[in-house]
Amino acid sequence: MSGIDLVMAALGTSLWVFVCATVILFGWAAYMTGQALAQTWRPLWHLVPYSLLMAAGNRFFDFALFGGSLLSPLGYVVTVVILLAFSIMAYRATQARKMVNQYPWLYERAGPFAWRDRQG
Repeated sequence: MSGIDLVMAALGTSLWVFVCATVILFGWAAYMTGQALAQTWRPLWHLVPYSLLMAAGNRFFDFALFGGSLLSPLGYVVTVVILLAFSIMAYRATQARKMVNQYPWLYERAGPFAWRDRQG
C-alpha cells in the first residue's frame, strides 16, 4: 500500500474529503464555537465536549455524504484534535481581544493570543 492509501485507511475517508469537510467546514464551526464561548466568558474546558460532538457529527457527515468509514477510531481522534485546536485558537484570540478592549487601563496586547499588564 502507498502512503496515501495508508492515510485514507487511517482517516476513514479520502484526503480531499477530510480537508474539505474537517478542516474547512467543521474547522470554521469549531472556530465560531471558540469565539462564542470566549465572548460569553465560559471556561476553556467547555470546548472539549463541543469538539467531541462536532467530531462525531463530522464522522457522520463523511459517512452519509461521501461513503467514508463511520467508525474509524484514528479518524475520530484526528478530527477531535483538529477541531479542538481551531476552537482553542479562536477562544484565546477572542479572549485576548476582549480583555484588552474591556480593560484598556489594565492590559495591553502581547501577541494574537495573549495580553499583559499595562506598564505605567
